[in-house]
Amino acid sequence: MKEQLVVVGNGMAGGRVVEEVLARGGADRYDITVFGAEPYGNYNRIMLSHVLAGEDVSEIYLNPLDWYAASGVALHAGVRVVRIDRSSQKVFADDGQAVAYDALVLATGSRTFFPPMDGMWLDDRTLIPGVFGFRTLDDTVAMIDYARERSSAVVVGGGLLGLEAAYGLRQHGLDVHVVQGGPVLMSQQLDSPAGAVLRGVLEKKVGLHVHTGRRPAAIRSTGSVTGVLLDGGGTIDAEMVVVTAGVRPNVGLGVASGLTVERAIVVDDRMRSVDDPAISVVGECAQHRGEVYGLVAPLWEQAAVLADVLTGADAIYTGSRTVTKLKVAGVDVTQMGLRGPESEDDELVQYSEPRRGVHTSLVIRDDMLVGATLVGDTTQVAALTQAFDRRLPLPENRAELLFPQAGQPAAVSAADLDPSTQVCTCSGVTKEAICDAVAAGAGTAAGVMDATRAGKGCGSCKSLVARIVEWAGTPAEGCARCDLVAVGG
Repeated sequence: MKEQLVVVGNGMAGGRVVEEVLARGGADRYDITVFGAEPYGNYNRIMLSHVLAGEDVSEIYLNPLDWYAASGVALHAGVRVVRIDRSSQKVFADDGQAVAYDALVLATGSRTFFPPMDGMWLDDRTLIPGVFGFRTLDDTVAMIDYARERSSAVVVGGGLLGLEAAYGLRQHGLDVHVVQGGPVLMSQQLDSPAGAVLRGVLEKKVGLHVHTGRRPAAIRSTGSVTGVLLDGGGTIDAEMVVVTAGVRPNVGLGVASGLTVERAIVVDDRMRSVDDPAISVVGECAQHRGEVYGLVAPLWEQAAVLADVLTGADAIYTGSRTVTKLKVAGVDVTQMGLRGPESEDDELVQYSEPRRGVHTSLVIRDDMLVGATLVGDTTQVAALTQAFDRRLPLPENRAELLFPQAGQPAAVSAADLDPSTQVCTCSGVTKEAICDAVAAGAGTAAGVMDATRAGKGCGSCKSLVARIVEWAGTPAEGCARCDLVAVGG
C-alpha cells in the first residue's frame, strides 16, 4: 500500500512541494491529499497586483482545479484543517472529515497584519465596509468591485505590497494616498537614497501622494469609510482603506500541536519540524536557522529539498542567498544581499540620478560584491547578480561595475551567465531551465515563459529571458543545456 502524504496549504509553497514530489516519481510512493483554505487551484500570489491593475485573473493560476485530478492528487479546496493529532497521525478539517497521514507538510503561509487602529472593526472578525487586507484572490476581487464606485483611497503601508496596491487602484482612476510609518518606502529592500528616488518616481509619474513618518490613528466612517486620521493631527479624506502593514506567519496549527514556534515553526535542515519527523514545514510559516523567508525563490529551494527528502534522497537546506527582482508600480527594482555597509572596511559605491528615477548602490567586502540595490536602470543586473552569486572578484576600477564603458568589460551576455544563475526570481527559473525548454521545442520567448513560468510574475526578467532564448537557439553559439561556451563569448 502507498503511504499517505497530506499537504496543508495550497498556496505557492504547498503547490510547489506537490509538483516537486510528482516530478520525482512520488506518485508511486504516495497517495497525495491537499487541503486549501481558498476555493481555488494554486495561483501566483505575486500576480494579485496585476489582477488589481486590470489584468485577466485567469493568467495567475499555476495549477487550475482540473490539474489535481489529472495528476492523481486529491484536493479539498475551500476546506481548512483545524487540528492535528500527532499521536494518531491524523488531521481534522472544518467540514468534519479526518485524514490519516504518514507524512504531513504544513504550508499555511501568512496572513495580513492589521495594526491597532480605532474604527477599523465592526466586531472581532468583521472589518467595516471599505477596509480591506490585500492577501488573497478574494481580497483582490472585493477591492476591484468596491473601487468601481469610489474616487479615493488610503493604503496603509509603503512596502512592496502597499505600493502595488496603490498602483493598482490608480489604474482604476482613484486618488491614492500611501501612509508609511517609517521614513523610507520599501524599507525591507531599499536604503534611504534609493527609497527617496523611488518616491519621486511614484509621485511624479504615477501620481501617488506619499506620507512617510506618519501612522494612521483611526478610521473615520459613517457606515463606511470616509477618511483616515493620522497620528500627530491631520485627516486624509478617503472612501476606502487598504491595509498592507506587513504579514504574520500562520502558525496556529503548529502552536496547538505542540510544535516549537518562535517567529514561525522551527525546522531542521531537512525542513522537518524539530519536534516531529513526520511533520515538515515550508514557506512563510517555516523558520530555518533563525530565518523566515517571504520571497518566492527561497520557498522554491525549500520545496525542492523537502521533495528530495520525502522521496528518499539525502538532501539538506542550508538557507538562501536572496536576490529580489521586482517591478514596483512599473519601476524596476533589484536588491540583493546587504542594503548598506555593516563594517568599517565595507566599501559603498553609489550613483544617483533622481530626475531620471535612477539609483544604484553597491556594497563591497574583501573585493567581492555582498550587496546591491538598483532602482530604475537595471541594465547591469545580470552582471551584478552573477558577481554576487558566484562571489567573483571585482574590477579595481569600481565604476566599471556601473558603467561598462568606463573599462574594457561589457555587460554580461547570455553566453556568459552560469547555467545555475537564477533568471526569474518570482518562479525560481534558472538559465539552464530556460535552455532545457528551448531544447524541448519551446523556440520562442513566449513559449519558454509558458513552459517554465519565467516572466509570469513581476515581469522584470522578460528581456533577459528573451536574450537567453535567442542565444540558446543559435547552434553556432551554444548548446541547449549550456554545456558549451559561446563562440567568442
